[in-house]
Formats: sequence, C-alpha cells, structure tokens
Amino acid sequence: MNTYYQLSTGDVIKHLNTSFTGLSDETVAALQKKYGANVLTQTKQKSRLAILLGQFADIMILILIGAAVVSFIAGEHIDACVILAIIIANAWMGYSQEYNAEKSILLLQQMDPRYALVIRNNNPVKLVAAELVPGDIMLLNAGDIVPADGRLIAVHSLLTAEASLTGESNAVEKHTNTIAHQNLVPGDQLNMVFKGTLVSAGSAKAVVTAIGMDTELGKIAGMLSPATQQTPLQKRLAVFSKQLSVVVIIICLLVFALGLWRGEPAFQMFLTALSLAVAALPEALPAVITIALAQGARRMAKQKALIRKLPAVETLGSVTYICTDKTGTLTQNSMQVENLYAAPGLEDLLLHAMLLNNEISFAAGGLLGDPTEKALVDYAMQHGILREAARNQFPGVAKLPFDSERMKMSTLHKHGNRWILFVKGAPVKMLESLDEKSKPQIPEWQTKNRQWAADGLRVLILGYRIFDQPPAVVTNEIETGLELLGMVAMIDPPRPEIIDAISQCKTAGIRTVMITGDQPLTAAAIAARMGITGATYDGIKTGADLNDLAPEEFAGIVKSTLVYARVSPKQKLHIVQQLQKLGEFVAMTGDGVNDAPSLKQADIGIAMGITGTDVSKESADMILLDDNFATIVNAVREGRRIYDNIRKFILYVLACNLGEILTIFMAPLFGFSIPMLPIHLLWINLVTDGFPGLALVGEPAEKNIMQKPPRPPGENLFAGGLAVNILFTGVIITIATLSVQWWAVRQGYDVKAQQTMVFTTLCFVQLGNALSVRSFQFGVFSRSLFANQFMWVTIVLTVALQLLIVFVPGLQTVFKTTAVPGNALGVVGLATLVSVMCTEGFKRLKFRP
Repeated sequence: MNTYYQLSTGDVIKHLNTSFTGLSDETVAALQKKYGANVLTQTKQKSRLAILLGQFADIMILILIGAAVVSFIAGEHIDACVILAIIIANAWMGYSQEYNAEKSILLLQQMDPRYALVIRNNNPVKLVAAELVPGDIMLLNAGDIVPADGRLIAVHSLLTAEASLTGESNAVEKHTNTIAHQNLVPGDQLNMVFKGTLVSAGSAKAVVTAIGMDTELGKIAGMLSPATQQTPLQKRLAVFSKQLSVVVIIICLLVFALGLWRGEPAFQMFLTALSLAVAALPEALPAVITIALAQGARRMAKQKALIRKLPAVETLGSVTYICTDKTGTLTQNSMQVENLYAAPGLEDLLLHAMLLNNEISFAAGGLLGDPTEKALVDYAMQHGILREAARNQFPGVAKLPFDSERMKMSTLHKHGNRWILFVKGAPVKMLESLDEKSKPQIPEWQTKNRQWAADGLRVLILGYRIFDQPPAVVTNEIETGLELLGMVAMIDPPRPEIIDAISQCKTAGIRTVMITGDQPLTAAAIAARMGITGATYDGIKTGADLNDLAPEEFAGIVKSTLVYARVSPKQKLHIVQQLQKLGEFVAMTGDGVNDAPSLKQADIGIAMGITGTDVSKESADMILLDDNFATIVNAVREGRRIYDNIRKFILYVLACNLGEILTIFMAPLFGFSIPMLPIHLLWINLVTDGFPGLALVGEPAEKNIMQKPPRPPGENLFAGGLAVNILFTGVIITIATLSVQWWAVRQGYDVKAQQTMVFTTLCFVQLGNALSVRSFQFGVFSRSLFANQFMWVTIVLTVALQLLIVFVPGLQTVFKTTAVPGNALGVVGLATLVSVMCTEGFKRLKFRP
C-alpha cells in the first residue's frame, strides 16, 4: 500500500475505516484494544543493583581488589583502605553515569501532549491524548502540540515547527494535496503532521494515522536503546589489564620459587611475592584516569564544552570522523544578504520595499520573525533606511501573507496621492507576474538567479505596481502586471572561525561530514565554502538516494561521502553505525529529538547547548554551550592531550614497577641479600609512583599534537614504541639500584643500610624519570622546564618524605630503614643523574631527525 501522504484525503478516510464526522464510541473501544494506548513505551531498564554490580566486572578493578587483599595480608591496612577507596569511588562514578544515561526515553515521554481535541460521533471532544486511536479526527490550533501522527484533511494557514523532529529550522507550511513521490523523509511530507511537533500558526483537521511507538517520535524512541558503547580508552585498558594480570602471576610465581630455591623462609617469600604483585600493579591508574578526565572536563568547560560523561573527554582524542549539523553549528544561524541587484534608478525604493514588505515584529531584544525577512530588514536599516521615516513615507494599507501556492507576499501602501504594491517572492512566480515592459529583462534575471542559486544562495525577487486608486479588494489578483524592483540573495554564512577549525581537522586526520536538513544545492555550496569539500564535489547524498541503496552499496559510499542532505533520523543512525562497523571513531552533533538516536549511538554524542532539546542533551556525552563547531576542535585537542598524559603515566609507573621487579629478581642472582622489603615496595607504589604520576595528568599538550593523525582503532596502549621505552627505562633503573647495592656491599654496609640505599635510589631515580617522561619526543630542556609546576611540588614533597623516613627515628621503625652517611647519599644522587641521562639519550637517539 502507498504511504498515507501518497493517498487522497478520501482514500485515507476509507483505508482507516473512519469518516469526517469521527469515530463512534463502539469503534473506539475495539481500536483501543487492538492498538493499545497512544504512549511511548519504555524499554526494560537494568535494576540499580545490576548496574552497581556491573561496575566490578572490569579486570583492573578485580586486580585492585586482589591488591587490597594482599595489603591486608601484608599488614599494610592503611594502603589496603586507600586501594578500596579508589575502587569504591570509581564504581560509584560508573554507576552514576550509567544510571543517568537512561533518562532519554523519559524525556521523550514528557513531550507527549496530555490532551487532544478530536471529533467523535460528530461532536468535538477533549480527551486524554493517550486515548487516541488510528482513525480519530484531530482538531489542531496554534500553540497545540500534535498528539499523534496524522494526515491533514483540512488546513487554514497551517504552520508547524518541526525542528526537533526533522532538523528543519523554519516553520513548515502544510497543505492537504496528495504527494506522489516515493520514500520521502518526514520533513518533506507536507500533508502530514507528527506527534510532538508544535502548531505555530493556523488551524487544521487531521485523521490519526499512527499512535504511540508507531509514530515518527515513537520510532526515534525505539532507536534510543543501542548497546552501550565502550570508549577507546576502556577498550585499550581492558586489553592492558588482561595482559598485565598474566605477567604479574608469572612473575610472582618465579620470585617465590627462586626464593625457596635459595633457602629463604617460605612465609617471608610469600609476603615478598604478594608485595611484588602489588608493586607490579598500577593501583593509581584508575585514580589518575579519573583525575585526568575531571581536569580535562574543567578545562573544556572554560572553552564552552560541557562534559556530561567523563570518559567522553578522552574519546574526543580518538575521533576519526565528525558528523555535524549545518545550521547554527557550522553557520551563524542568521540569514544575511550577500548579493543585491536593483533595477536601474530604483535602489532606494528597493531598500524601502525590503524594510516594509514583511511580518517582522520590532522588540526590545531585536527583530522577531522569519530569518529571511529579518535579513532583508537588517540590510535596509544598515543602509540608511529608518523604520519610522519609511512608515511615514509609505503608510501601510493592506497585506497579503505568503503562502506556498502563490509563493509571494504583498503589502499595499499609500504614497502621496497614489498607492504602491510591494511584492516579493520566489523568482519563478515573480517573473511570471511581470508587465509587458519588464518581460524583455526576464532572460537576464533568470541567468543571475541560476548563478546565485548555484552558489547555495536563497534568491528572492521584489517587484512593485502603482495604483492611481486603491484596489477595491486586496486579493492575489492584484499581484500581476508588476515592474521589476530588484533581486536579493541571502545565505546563513559560515562562522568566521569554522574554516580554520575544519582545516585543523584535516591536518589532524579527522574527516568532517555535514548532515543537514537543507536542500542539496545549499548544503553543497556551504560545504565548499567551509573547505569540507572541493568546489567541484558532486558526491552529495540525499535521504532518497540512501533509500535506493542496497546495504553493501551503502557500506561502499559511506566513507567517501562528505555531505548528506534531507536525511531521516534512522538514516543518520545508520550512517554512524556503518562508520563504526568500518572501524571509525565517530563524533556526532545534533540539537533535535531526531538526532537523539545517532547521538547515543556515536562514540561521542555532542548536543547543542543553545538550540538543543532536552532529549538531545540527555542523549549526548558533551554539550556545546556556544553551539560552535570550533569548540569541538578545541575539545579534540584536549582529548589527545589527556590520552598522551595517561600514556605518560603508564610509561612512568610501569617502567618503575619493572625496575622494582627486576631488582628483586636479579639481586639474589648476584649473591646480594633481598634488596627491599614489602613495606618499601608499598611505599614506592603508593607515594613515589602516585604523586608524580598524578602531576603528569596536568602536563601541557605537546606542540605537534594536532599534526598527528588519529590513533588507529586497533592500536593498544603500548603502540609507538612505548613497550620498548618501558623495557629500556626499567633496565636502567635496575642497573642503577643494583649498582648502588653493589657499592654498599663493597663498603661493608649491613643489610638494613643496603636496603635503605636501594630503597632511596629507586625513589630518586623514579623522580628523575618523572621529569623525563613529560614528553615522549622532546628532551627535558627542550620545553619549558617549569611549565608543570605541580610536578616540581610533588618531587620536592616526595624527596622530603623519603628523607624523613630515612633519618627520623620513629619513622625508621615503621619503614625498617636506617640513617646513611652523606657519601652514600652522594652515590644515590650520582646513580639518579646517570640514569636520567641514559633515558634522555635513548629518547634523542630514537627521535633523531
């Protein structure tokens, strides 16, 4: 069967077994039983307990729980409590995010109108909107929210605001005529009204064609439950956790076995092996990630990007595609006159017509009304036409509002002893209404119209007619015999900063895709102006084009298409899903209900803070407080910085942990005593690793961060030679600590002094390493040494704490240390300096030109 917009009003009435006088009560009861209530149903939600328990399923969290148990066994109850606090904080954060993320459907339900006016038994009846059934005759008036999808059967100057559903920013004029075209998106179904949209002007009758989840709004609600998307960082950390857990178990077994082979006490080796397991685990990693994301979110809020879900901060750094709306995001959401051509000698009259021929209201906050008419009035006023003077010179007499059939608007004015009619409208209709004197000019004006339209401009022609006597009746019959007055071309211009922002995206390897409700010609022209496409790009796809494609054909074109026009919410969702299937990380912007499914599906959904609906904001991960695309680019830079800093922390802490493991493992092989005790390992892991590691999250971005391509989707945390860096640095730390222990043995120091020196060496070498890892590529002195002041605070603090536990008697008892002479500290300092020089030399060798 044809869809309802393709049927005549009579055929729709017949198909739905209803009549123009409405349904009977008996019929309604049967239909309500068949179709159910006119409400949006909610998908089954997880219980709060299930959401909470799900936060503990992550392998890293399980490892941390094991670390807490180990700390309790080792007698380090404070350390165990710190680890548990980290676990609980992370679980609560994840629980809160997941629970709040399911509110989108509830907000959609709030858009349901509560009451509806319908005709039943040939009488108007006001009833609860949930009681509507297919076949009901709705009565719609200005200010009403449409309670169900319906086919219009009678209209009177009906305008509906459908931006939240279709993305079309202007109010849409409706009619009752049959439309023959196939596969039209809702925005082009001009004889239909849709649930949740607003009647902005006029009145109408419509027969209900769909209710509840079968409406366009219901279909969107049904798409709002895709599987939860893991962020790139979460995926990489999951792999990292599994790999690390295997390595830790193997190392612990080897150390335990080696100790038993050497004859060490079994319980002592058991505690040492367990402590080593704790040392190998980066317990601070979840806290570091949370702090890095929170700090990034605060910085981004200052740049007008509000983060709703913390993992989205890092996800931005992985984005390979940004799918963006046009109006208000890439453009200024304000029509402006770009070209103007006046008939010879009529420039002043044209400006007066632009100011007077409109339905604009003048308010304290500025002009109110249609954006196109606001642009005309603005232009006239900017070019010296004063509103009050114009009204005095051309006092208004009558007005013929614009409608979609005439495609014109007229205003009649008294001018001296005569009357003048100003008319503006679509070029085709206006050129058909010219007088004989003006007709020879038609070819010239048609050529100019085609040129401007090809540039994506909206073109209007203005004409006029002089009357010696006022028309007896002001109807559309007087809109003939016009003389040409002028031609005006308007556009919603790009934001000034957008071209540079899109250029930065290209440099950073990110593809920008425009998805708009505008007509294809306008979309293509704007995309070319902004640098999204070249001037000769002809690969634009419309919603109708996508409907005609087989799934495999769609998969083939989605990576090469940069502009989509007139697409449906379902098609937007499919575009995002297909890009994700191809391994891309997708950011999606949107402001309407129609954008909510794709915002939720995208790796990062970005809602508009100014023009966005509540549903789109609840579905999004980030909200642009200024609705500006350039803000997304700044956020991408911040996301990359955060990911880099998390990798720097991993390099720092794993290299240090490897140094600890190798030191304990190798010392017995050289005949040395156990170089460190469990308490030393726990101190280093929670203090020496923790404080400088936290400082690394505030490290400024590398200067070439936006010249690098996005991280490949399959890239793990150790890509780019990070594993080699960890291994090299860990070996250097091991050599430094074993060299100090060798020197201490040669000098005749006892075991406690040896352990104190190794413990202190390991602490100081790690602090030197913290300075080195501030940059993967550049040396310590090649960037501002004091740019990260918190790093120096933590280094000074950690050194002070280390010296306290070495020299303060009460702390010596707790940490099993002893005071060492100055020359021993000098050897520790020398080992630290040499190890830092080695890691810096390795970095220079690796990145030499």
